[in-house]
Amino acid sequence: MKITNCFAAFLIYGAVSFTAAVGSRAAAPFADETRTVLFLGNSITYAGMYIADLETWFVINRPDCRYRWINAGLPSETASGLSEEGHAGGEFPRPDVHKRVDRVMEAVRPDVVFVCYGMNDGIYLPLDEGRFAAYRDGMVRLDSVLRAYGPSEVIYLTPPVHDDALLGLDGYNAVLDVYSDWLLSQAVVAGWRVIDLHYPMKEYLIARRRQDPDFRLARDGVHPQEEGHWLMAREILGGLGQEAAFGKADLMSALQACGYKEEVYRLVTERQAVMKDAWLTHTGHDRPRMKTGVPLDEAERFYAETEAILDELLNSDGAGLPAMDR
Repeated sequence: MKITNCFAAFLIYGAVSFTAAVGSRAAAPFADETRTVLFLGNSITYAGMYIADLETWFVINRPDCRYRWINAGLPSETASGLSEEGHAGGEFPRPDVHKRVDRVMEAVRPDVVFVCYGMNDGIYLPLDEGRFAAYRDGMVRLDSVLRAYGPSEVIYLTPPVHDDALLGLDGYNAVLDVYSDWLLSQAVVAGWRVIDLHYPMKEYLIARRRQDPDFRLARDGVHPQEEGHWLMAREILGGLGQEAAFGKADLMSALQACGYKEEVYRLVTERQAVMKDAWLTHTGHDRPRMKTGVPLDEAERFYAETEAILDELLNSDGAGLPAMDR
């Protein structure tokens, strides 16, 4: 397969607008020396579709920015350290990121860290000052720990939207509104870099529901499906100065037309799945019923193999992927 054929496919799908976000016109999203990008979060991050979307977008549109995207999300986890009574049927309390963050940072030594907590931190109960204070304190303590390891950037993501089965956006999502407002305020108060996922996802859900009252971004109200993860990726790309004003369906249609859906996206998704379990097992955690990852050295060999395949694919015509704004 020649990449030039793919460029034609992108032109056919004219709804996909890459504009100035590609090629030499766009600034790099991180400092020049950035190589490793780490994601910390709960089950939404562990699911990892938004991270695979981000990596795929960068592989295709910014081959000059080849980062290692490491997913260290852990289901059920909080930054507040709180857990409701009888969580998981009383089998185990919610994990606390503070118990493992040093091990993760020591092992990964990331240049950039993304942090996405809040969904679990209010324990799915009405707003309570004690729980809210525990979230604020936990995030501030986490920020201090992360910065002690010297990453060039720590980037905070507001929690995704919550869609209650009975109350819709007027239930637990109202708690997440408050948590998101506080996190956004930290950009001014403490100089944190914050990218808002919560309100764009909320606005998107409201708009779609006007057209289809049964529309859901998450079947269970908590965990976004593919479209929700793409919204997360899109907002992150925008926050990084990389324009992505198009839908996931547009991107996937173009990828499928040129073979990328079966090639780049599949490779990225497969290695993300292997690497996240390998890293979680390697760095350790206290959440039961998690998949045991392969040894990290084996996962790294798999990573290198897929990287070589991606390089061969992207450079199969000797010139790499043409800039989308030509």
